[in-house]
Amino acid sequence: MNIEYVARHYELDEAIRSYTEDKLEKVIKFVEEPVEIRVTLETRKHQQIADLHLSHRFGVLQATEETEAMQDSVNLAVDKIEKQARRSRKKFLGQRRRADRSVQEESRWPMDVIEAPSEPAGSAPRIVKSSHLPIEPMSLDAAFQQLAGLKNDFIIFRDPANDQVNILYKRRDGNFGLLVPEF
Repeated sequence: MNIEYVARHYELDEAIRSYTEDKLEKVIKFVEEPVEIRVTLETRKHQQIADLHLSHRFGVLQATEETEAMQDSVNLAVDKIEKQARRSRKKFLGQRRRADRSVQEESRWPMDVIEAPSEPAGSAPRIVKSSHLPIEPMSLDAAFQQLAGLKNDFIIFRDPANDQVNILYKRRDGNFGLLVPEF
């Protein structure tokens, strides 16, 4: 910690130096080394002004206070600097903790992405298997009975009443559906 004192129209004595250094010891524990401090003490008319400028590894803190007694000005300025240092330290630690938390979450919940063994993206779907089904003329009741004995979930038949091809299929809810094309 390097402290530089500047006095303007003020007689700098050892008492105010030691008082300022004692007060700044509380602030030093919140900032990172190297620390450079410039303390400017000034008198204007009847006002005593204390200006503190603290530079540390992660930034700069600054406070100016003006009262009728120099010790009060120094005390208030150091309190402001300490509040700024606490806030910046809390922000810095919060960012580190959030970064650590995201790294831990990634390692805690591993996710494997498995590519499907299908064609690469952008390719057209292709026919994998083809079957030939006979279309027999039968009534809806006969198609229903035959569907119950098949391993497929559908049956294609020709309705003899209107000579149209229909599809009877099993639905997921356990019921049946009938597809009748319109021409």
